[in-house]
Formats: sequence, structure tokens, C-alpha cells
Amino acid sequence: MSTALSASNHSLSLTTTPITTDLSPAQPRLLGFIIASLIMAMWAGSLTALLRTAPNQLHPLWTVPAILWQMFLYTGLFVTAHDAMHGVVVPQHPKLNRFVGWLALVLYGFFSYKQLFKAHWQHHHHPASPLDPDYHNGTLKNPVAWYIQFLQRYWSWPRLLALVAAFHTTHLLLHVPEANLLLFWVVPSLLSSVHLFYFGTYLPHREPAGGYQNAFRAQSAHRPLLLSLLACYHFGYHCEHHEYPHVPWWQLPTIAKRSRPNLIPS
Repeated sequence: MSTALSASNHSLSLTTTPITTDLSPAQPRLLGFIIASLIMAMWAGSLTALLRTAPNQLHPLWTVPAILWQMFLYTGLFVTAHDAMHGVVVPQHPKLNRFVGWLALVLYGFFSYKQLFKAHWQHHHHPASPLDPDYHNGTLKNPVAWYIQFLQRYWSWPRLLALVAAFHTTHLLLHVPEANLLLFWVVPSLLSSVHLFYFGTYLPHREPAGGYQNAFRAQSAHRPLLLSLLACYHFGYHCEHHEYPHVPWWQLPTIAKRSRPNLIPS
């Protein structure tokens, strides 16, 4: 693995130290932090504007695109937290890097950064295996059953209660209409979980007809740049992510082009 990670008896440290390789593009200082901040700021600004929209102004012609846009930003929150787990949001400042990851997960849905950090590195150590918390149970392999298993493994009653409390507090104290909360807060977050699962887990790690072809038990989808961005922030380049886990999401197309130049569409 190309990232230094403290591991002892299957316990993982919350500190990662990125390592450079010949294929790794240089990362300008604090650019990862700026990108993460922009994603969180766009999510917060967009959500605030949508929640303040009068119910009589909600129209399908713009409501549906707004929901999809908010879903995309929710996915961005999770991808930001994911990159923090790899130590690449603010590589020079581990504590700030960890705080950004923690904050992104709180905004996404009150997830525990410590719990997801451990689970994610288990995934990297044991991809597409019984020890991988993101993998199916070996029997129910279709995407719907696998997605349900995926949700169940990260289910938490305290987290659900916190979400319900936040929903009703926002409605009662800030007088935000319930319709707005459902359309622009609840629905986009649920859709983003499908977005993350389908493009970030199911497609990359489902077993091909001929069996897995590499040690990462993953496969990449080489899409045009914009489609790659829309499909879960370039995580279609999943072999590249597992091979170079210290590379942030926005540099994955560059890594893919350098390592497999004949496969990348323009």
C-alpha cells in the first residue's frame, strides 16, 4: 500500500501520512483544503437558499434539478471526508485534516469519523472479501440486496435520533417548511447514499464474469471527464484509487491518464 498507516492487531491510527510516487502529480499547498471548503460552502449555501424558498414557489421544472444538485453536493461531503481519511485534504496539518473530515461527516448525516475511518481502512486492507465491511455477504449479490446490507452495517439508532431531532428543531425553531426539509435535506442525502454505493462500491467491486483481475479486487470505469466527475467525483477510477490511496479525488483522472494513457477518453 502506498500510504503509511499505523496498524497493530487490526487497530488503526487516525493519522495518515501521504507518500509520493513517480506518478503522483504535485499537490499545491492547501489546494485540497480550499476544494474541501468550497464543497462544504456550496452545500451549506445551496441548502440554506433552498430551505428558504416559499412552498408555493416549488415547481418540478427546477425542484428536480435542485434535488439532484444537492445530492451531488452531499456526495461531495462524503468524498471530502473520505479524502481526509487518506490524509490528503490538508496533508501538512493532520489535526486540521481530521477536523475537516469530522465536520464533513457531521454535515452529511452525523456519522462517526472514527468509526468510518476504521471501516474504510478495513476495506482497503481486505477489498471485496468477507473482512470488507462494504462488501456483500457472499449470497445476496444483486445491487438492491447489497445496498440494503451496506446501509445496515452503518445503521445507528443514536444517529437516526439526532437526524430526527435536527429535522424537527429546524422546522419548529427556524420555521422551515417540512416540505422543503424533505425535498432538499432528506431526499438528497438518501439519493447520495445510492450514488456513493452504486458508483463507489457496487460497480468497482462487483465480481466480473472472469473473476477479479488484480490484487485490489476492483475495476475502473474510464469515462469522459465531466461524466467521471458526475459519477461520484472520479471514483470510477477505482483501481487507481486503491493503487494510489494518497491521491485526492480531483487528481485521479491525471493518475489514470499517466498509468493507463490508452484507456482514458477525451
